[in-house]
Amino acid sequence: MSSELNHYDLGNLCRVKHGYPFDGSKFENHGTYIVLTPGNFFEKGGFKRIKGKEKYYSDSFPQEYLCTKGDLIVAMTQQAEGLLGSTALVPESNLYLHNQRIGLIFHNENLVDKFYLYYLFMTSSVRKQIADSASGTKIKHTSPEKIYSVSVSIPKIDIQRRNASLLYSIDKKIETNSLICAELEAMAKTLYDYWFVQFDFPDENGNPYRASGGEMVWNEQIKQKIPKGWNITTIGKITANFDSQRVPLSQNQRESIKGIIPYYGATGVMDYINDYIFDGQYVLIAEDGSVMDDLGHPIVQMIWDKTWVNNHAHVLRGINNYSNEILYFVLKGIPVVKIMTGSIQKKINQENLNNYCIPSIPKKTLNQFYSYTKDVFEQIHHLELESKELTKLRDWLLPMLMNGQARVE
Repeated sequence: MSSELNHYDLGNLCRVKHGYPFDGSKFENHGTYIVLTPGNFFEKGGFKRIKGKEKYYSDSFPQEYLCTKGDLIVAMTQQAEGLLGSTALVPESNLYLHNQRIGLIFHNENLVDKFYLYYLFMTSSVRKQIADSASGTKIKHTSPEKIYSVSVSIPKIDIQRRNASLLYSIDKKIETNSLICAELEAMAKTLYDYWFVQFDFPDENGNPYRASGGEMVWNEQIKQKIPKGWNITTIGKITANFDSQRVPLSQNQRESIKGIIPYYGATGVMDYINDYIFDGQYVLIAEDGSVMDDLGHPIVQMIWDKTWVNNHAHVLRGINNYSNEILYFVLKGIPVVKIMTGSIQKKINQENLNNYCIPSIPKKTLNQFYSYTKDVFEQIHHLELESKELTKLRDWLLPMLMNGQARVE
């Protein structure tokens, strides 16, 4: 197999273009064009949508820095450990701006397939060479010239295309699963809003309560009208808190115990390791750092099975007839400003979270909602498990398809 490989420096296979120095004073929380950052990359590779943390650009800019769907980009600054040299494919045209900490890769079509090159950057050999040549102490940086010096061995281009096509098909299935999960969650959220924001849950006759003339009474404690007969409770009274079981691990510690179990932080999976703290279904709400989305609501995650959670997310379960499913939506509906402390270092502490007041939903209505949404969340769980297995398969195949040990016929 090795005799079928050709040896190149990446400089023979691609050119890397620096991004534009967008003026940070012109960044906004809303707008038309999103400025790409190293935060838009997963450490292993792939495009990461950072909902709630996007920065929009409000000034004019050279049009050559407006990305097109399928553009191949590379992280040239290590904003987080393991990020340097990560590649991604831009998911949409006329939305993302090519920022100065990002490289835009132009491939040599005669020698390398673009998708093969995308996966080639995910290999340990390429990442190690980029990391070893990086400059900087606390924050590592690379450059086009340093990337050009990376040595690789690749098969003929027809084999590249077939190998990359297999990996890409796996990634597309994972992406499709993610989109289906988002649609399923949106369906459940629509029902939640209808029942518990508009208060059109089924009344005793099965009709929408408020729309059918159900009486609403003003509650001075939460400064809004709620259905007659409902009381007020707090987040602390409907949740069990497992924060004391959390354990943060450094990057070096995680490197020594690599595995398939997700390691969660405030906004999502940060890594995969071979040990776990929690086993079952829990709801996470970001504690510090990135604590809110672009609508001003908390970052909330539903997790299942064996997991490890660091100290940047509260770990909760619903109690007193509140299922994890309804707790998930209750938390997502809280205005963060009501429970957050700090202006620069934002934080949601246990006391503020536990003391936040909400309408106390009757047991019968809670059970009805759970019966409608249980299957939806079970399907989401199933799809996430499938994606986890597909990710394991892709990560197992990738090095062999890149180094010539295996190929698609």
